[in-house]
Amino acid sequence: MTGALVEELALALALADIADAITLPPFERRSFTVDHKADGSEVTELDVAAERAIVARLATERPGHAVLGEELGVGGGGATWQWIIDPIDGTSGYARGIPVWATLIALADGDDVPVVAVVSAPALHRRWWAARGAGAFVDGRPCRVSDIGELADAQVSVTFSPGWDDLGLTPALVGLASGARRARGFGDFWQHVLVAEGGLDVAVDAVGVAPHDIAAVRLVVEEAGGTLTDRYGVATHRAGTAISTNGLLHAEVLRRLAAP
Repeated sequence: MTGALVEELALALALADIADAITLPPFERRSFTVDHKADGSEVTELDVAAERAIVARLATERPGHAVLGEELGVGGGGATWQWIIDPIDGTSGYARGIPVWATLIALADGDDVPVVAVVSAPALHRRWWAARGAGAFVDGRPCRVSDIGELADAQVSVTFSPGWDDLGLTPALVGLASGARRARGFGDFWQHVLVAEGGLDVAVDAVGVAPHDIAAVRLVVEEAGGTLTDRYGVATHRAGTAISTNGLLHAEVLRRLAAP
């Protein structure tokens, strides 16, 4: 890992500390309000506060970098480097007292490739991070994808959504799940980092995911030896779909989820 990436990863970890300090205490006290955005998804004042604090720190530490955040939008257009932030991934769970939520932080280079990522889930007491070419880690321990090569032996997470219905692919998702050894629906960041750890072998996200949902987990999965693409097999966090696997099962999953 280059010296520059060491510095950027250290900053990303510090940004996660800032977010954790804002989001965790109200979650534990159940002291926040829940509103809904135009698309019906939940948002709390902690989503906005955490992102605002991260953006403020970046404005001081990296004034020449752009920022793409879920709540506050885009800033610093035209910059080579872009920070991609989801202050609380899994706000619906956060709002219901479910501890499966995380702050997602990624830094993408001029080719729009994530080079640094942190996924911090303080209510789970877990944190994952990665830097391009330096591997992926969970709580300081290296993590690696599984070596399962057959779907019949695999553990799969599937996130059903109306978007899969619109594509006519819900039956294919059901077939994928029923063809696996075990199927679950973990959702959000959680399913992808479990692929990175080797706990899951395949994770299929909802249709309609955004860059802030995927950029950080993409790098963690890739640096753990796995593959994350859209449903067409393109390695990107800019598409509306995201599928992560241990790599060995990727072609099979894409084939099963090809448009009818």
